[in-house]
Amino acid sequence: MAAMLRQMTAGPTAVTCSYRTTRSATRRGVLRSDGRREKLSDPVANLPAMDFRLELVQVPVSDVDRAKAYYTEKAGFVADHDHRVSDQIRFVQLTPPGSAASIAIGTGLGAAMSPGSQQGLQLVVDDIEAARAELAARGVAVSDVQRFPWGHFVFFSDPDGNGWAVQEIPPRE
Repeated sequence: MAAMLRQMTAGPTAVTCSYRTTRSATRRGVLRSDGRREKLSDPVANLPAMDFRLELVQVPVSDVDRAKAYYTEKAGFVADHDHRVSDQIRFVQLTPPGSAASIAIGTGLGAAMSPGSQQGLQLVVDDIEAARAELAARGVAVSDVQRFPWGHFVFFSDPDGNGWAVQEIPPRE
């Protein structure tokens, strides 16, 4: 658990998105394809506003039925979908209570990830003590509460070893 926390809090991770445009953004503005410079206070301001919501994360498991039972019966997730597309493809979508994001488990979903390799998944709650008590009462092997200046955490893993953190974010000062 401590190793997972160190990995999650080791520092910022850079995420980049590339956009193909006909213009090149520079510090002094945008250089148009005709060679003229267009002054901008923020080069990104001319791009259409688009929300990019993370709503589904694949979690690799070795036994879909066992994982579905664990997440619904012990972790309290809601089973949104369970579709057998073919003998090789099964898609199960599970959502934590109150969350806009879900996880996908199944077979034949295309990701080259080993069962148990997903680490650092994080849920956020209002009351870490109540969350820990609920998980423990449902039979989840959950850690004791660990308190840090940036939040209070508990940790657990699914039967394959995929690692989860549950965080209560402290009030802002």
